[in-house]
Amino acid sequence: MKKVYTIGRYFRKKFGFDVYKVPLSIAGFTCPNIDGTVAKGGCTFCLNESFSPNLAEKTARKFYLHPDNPENPLLQKQLEQVRWQYEATRARLHGKYGVEHFLAYFQSFTNTYAPLETLKALYEEALRRPGCIGLSIGTRSDSVSDEILDYLADLSKSHEIWVEYGIQSVYDETLEKINRGHDSANVETWIRKTREKGLKVCGHVIFGLPGETEEMMLETVRSSIEWGIDAIKIHPLYVVKNTALAADYLKGRFTPIDEATYIRLLVESVKMLPRNIAIQRVTAGINDDTLLAPEWCRCKHTQMKHIRQALKEAGYLY
Repeated sequence: MKKVYTIGRYFRKKFGFDVYKVPLSIAGFTCPNIDGTVAKGGCTFCLNESFSPNLAEKTARKFYLHPDNPENPLLQKQLEQVRWQYEATRARLHGKYGVEHFLAYFQSFTNTYAPLETLKALYEEALRRPGCIGLSIGTRSDSVSDEILDYLADLSKSHEIWVEYGIQSVYDETLEKINRGHDSANVETWIRKTREKGLKVCGHVIFGLPGETEEMMLETVRSSIEWGIDAIKIHPLYVVKNTALAADYLKGRFTPIDEATYIRLLVESVKMLPRNIAIQRVTAGINDDTLLAPEWCRCKHTQMKHIRQALKEAGYLY
């Protein structure tokens, strides 16, 4: 039985101890695909104010960061959010699992889409937190720069630094359908640049995107491997209310991927991964009234039970 090379096993092999991520959601961050810089409305599966009138009303007067605007009246509030979110999750994880080492995970929206001085202040505040050995930064390939990567490369000399890019698909026709705002060449360029700087890269891939065949989904995994990723997150596309995708689903123009197909493709993906590429996520879902479909994405526990069984049958221990 082969052990799946999970991110937990990567950390234990590298450091000799467990490392957990502490997710951070910082006010003021947005996305160039939401604010109109590269597109309008965000990706079709993304819940944001463009598709939610109530949310739009609440956020109409909010300040949003932009790389070209050095102003940031939210900085002190953001620093406070880093502190209390990190401390609350650290205490919970330590109490539950006894873990003492963490990565601060800048998760929501595009976490390099801000002036460099703001990024430095937030990242370094996180690195000062007790037990924090590094950062994992969720972003888009069209929202980084050589200057940002050089700064992160300098941090990586003494910390564990990961950059997480949303690849989603390597097919431009798919990226256009989901209103991604950039092409696959852009993703490849910045993944390769990031790796050349000595930084770790995690690529996010979605199975079940509109119009994609099973072979297309597997080709996205193959290409991501060729581009040099160090880890991968794979999850199914699910439909939530107040999104463009929801409108297509309700009109019968989109059919979500079924669980059996998803798990079969996931197992095939695990088989093709080299031993040096870690898996950070094998599924996703949401269990609240915003989920429209597929229903199987509602219960993470059941998903994981089925995934572990399928991997076991294929000779893998997750």
